[in-house]
Amino acid sequence: MTINKDSNGDALNIALSGRLDTTTAPELEEELKSSLDGVKELSFDFAELAYISSAGLRVLLSAQKLMNKAGGNMKIKGANEEIKEIFEVTGFNDILNIE
Repeated sequence: MTINKDSNGDALNIALSGRLDTTTAPELEEELKSSLDGVKELSFDFAELAYISSAGLRVLLSAQKLMNKAGGNMKIKGANEEIKEIFEVTGFNDILNIE
């Protein structure tokens, strides 16, 4: 998995490519821990993300909780149909802002 970050003031965009799974989820979790201070608008670009596992979903849920606690917003853009289906089956489409 590749993580590309673009920061602009209190907005942070993270573009992921590859697979967000048990092996790569800890890498994203560490990246978020070091990057979210002062962030009010967090967006994920999933246009190049091929797969997400339950470990990846856990990291997204944790990020959403942190953003809620900080009074910020989080959104997910560009998810393919397979990932959108995973969000629907798990109920994450009711928890996360998916565009």
